[in-house]
Amino acid sequence: MSIELKDTDVIWRNARLATMNPTIKNIDGKSNYGMLEQHDLIVRNEKILAILPTDSVLTGQCKIIDVGQRLITPGLIDCHSHLVFGGNRASEWEQRLNGASYEEISAKGGGINSTVNATRKSSAHQLEVSSQKRLDALIAEGVTTIEMKSGYGLDLENEEKQLKVVRALALKNPIEISPTLLSAHAVPPEYKHNPDAYIDLVCDSILPILWQKQLFESVDVFCETVGFNLSQTKRLFDAAKHLNIPVKGHVEQLSNLGGSELVAEYQGLSVDHIEYLDEKGIEAISRSGTVAVLLPGAFYFLRETKRPPIALLRQYSVPMAISTDFNPGTSPFTSLRLIMNMACVQFGLTPEEAWQGVTIHAARALGRADSHGQLAVGHMADFVVWDAQNPVDILYELGSNPLVYRVYRGEITCHAHLKNICDN
Repeated sequence: MSIELKDTDVIWRNARLATMNPTIKNIDGKSNYGMLEQHDLIVRNEKILAILPTDSVLTGQCKIIDVGQRLITPGLIDCHSHLVFGGNRASEWEQRLNGASYEEISAKGGGINSTVNATRKSSAHQLEVSSQKRLDALIAEGVTTIEMKSGYGLDLENEEKQLKVVRALALKNPIEISPTLLSAHAVPPEYKHNPDAYIDLVCDSILPILWQKQLFESVDVFCETVGFNLSQTKRLFDAAKHLNIPVKGHVEQLSNLGGSELVAEYQGLSVDHIEYLDEKGIEAISRSGTVAVLLPGAFYFLRETKRPPIALLRQYSVPMAISTDFNPGTSPFTSLRLIMNMACVQFGLTPEEAWQGVTIHAARALGRADSHGQLAVGHMADFVVWDAQNPVDILYELGSNPLVYRVYRGEITCHAHLKNICDN
């Protein structure tokens, strides 16, 4: 294949490409990370222009970056996070480890309501400063796309405050952020005895007003015995459908209410947690094309024992994404590499499935399958060069960072954590 290159194009040369393209097979007919040896990755502006064998590319006056047979993968995608909030719940965790029950902690003002209270009291600036530190850690590990939810404001003013902080982070950082409205995260204290009235507030006020202000792109809900029931969830989804807003759901984490089937009925982007998902629910999301998002960080931190139905998800060819679920109460981990490791050790995913979970399937869970999650022509030039030979290395040895270059929209992005690497 011959292409005409421009002087402004950039050739990433001498690389081992883990494209994550499932159509690229090895000699045994297996996908094997979509590996390509001795290929050039050619970038024009923000997108991948071509992927060609090195000996077939005429470089002209292009800039060439020789990566010395290092590994290039797509940028990591963290498709489920609660990154913006006030306060800290480390003391609650210590209390639990010392024998206190969740009920005892909640009775003293702890639990999610403590985070809601702290978030409401925090200024937008305070929230941005604390959230930036968490985002720094994820960027330093190679995350190039992330989802961030509201859900700790639980009223119009503070949900808007959270989402405006998300917008500010998106404007100030070399990362794509997908904002999600999670006002139906919990019943706020002032509606403790009337959750239906709170759903009215979300559907009639919070959702349409913040949608008009273009502060989010999808709607989420915690459909669970300690959250919102199926009827309340359906009301929320109907309100979203009326405005053509995609939906997703925290479902089947603690029990099986049938939330996944409801998400599938609305052609939802993803069902998340799903430890108690049954075959009927799996059949439904398989038909709808909904992604199953696994959150091993929460499983680990809560010391759960009920694992998601991985074998059945494979049997029905349901795409499985994995994510940090970063939040103050159940998954305080700003390391997607750690989560990939957990997914393999705790849930039995293969390393390749874990990689698919933070690339192609995570992109699909955010409605970005056509532009993100693969090294493919026409996709965004979001990728990472690792000082490694094989993709499994990235989730195998934790505690050090093998990242050499993080490329976002075609540009090498340096960061405080990476400055020494980039300077060299």
